[in-house]
Amino acid sequence: MEFGEKSLSRAKTPSATKASQGSSSEWYNANVSTSPHDEDVDSATQISRAAKGTQAAGQQQERIQKIAADLFATRGYRAVGVAEIGDAVGLGRGALYYHISSKEELLFSIVVRYIEELVLSGKSAMETEPDPRKRIFLLSRLLMQCIFTNLPEMTVCFREADCLTGQRHRIVSDLHKAYQDLWSETLKEGEKKGLFRPLPNVAIKGILGMYFYSFLWLKPGGKQASNDIADVFAKMTLSIAEDKTAV
Repeated sequence: MEFGEKSLSRAKTPSATKASQGSSSEWYNANVSTSPHDEDVDSATQISRAAKGTQAAGQQQERIQKIAADLFATRGYRAVGVAEIGDAVGLGRGALYYHISSKEELLFSIVVRYIEELVLSGKSAMETEPDPRKRIFLLSRLLMQCIFTNLPEMTVCFREADCLTGQRHRIVSDLHKAYQDLWSETLKEGEKKGLFRPLPNVAIKGILGMYFYSFLWLKPGGKQASNDIADVFAKMTLSIAEDKTAV
């Protein structure tokens, strides 16, 4: 997260000698403030400097994640070493580890960020669109827009998440399930309203797989915009859900 504070500072112009300022009392009054707010100004200055430092660190962290995502998407997580990441971002091992605790933690931060984004946008769609059919289109567009605008990161999310271990893997698995549940709930709502037929869980996984594996062929600079592809996928999803004759 980027943020900043306007720096507060109080400049003092030093004098060469007391004589140049007149009497000693005049020199004291001119150079030593007795304002009760001086400590507040100093504190504000320190806060501003800390905020700028945090902002710079955040920007560096963002840059590292972006470059690492490109490397992981292009070559695969296991094929990329910490030294290669450091070379790509222009940081030595010590400086790099100031910003990341490990390569796996770096992968985790990339994956969690974008899966959480999908979950949050999906929950918003659930709250704002009561019609299950229209919500399918909305969920479809939100997902494809995320993939389009963050293709390296989403490639890493869909292809490299299984490289995570322990608690990190469990967290990401739970987020994936939470996102799948949003689609499941939408389809079940349509079923209750008589709009959709019952779909087994494997069918929902197959529908989402259609979206997730688009990273294999997707070209963000191609002829079709993300919404165009999203709407095609949404219509395919509806044709599956609305087919009352299917077994």
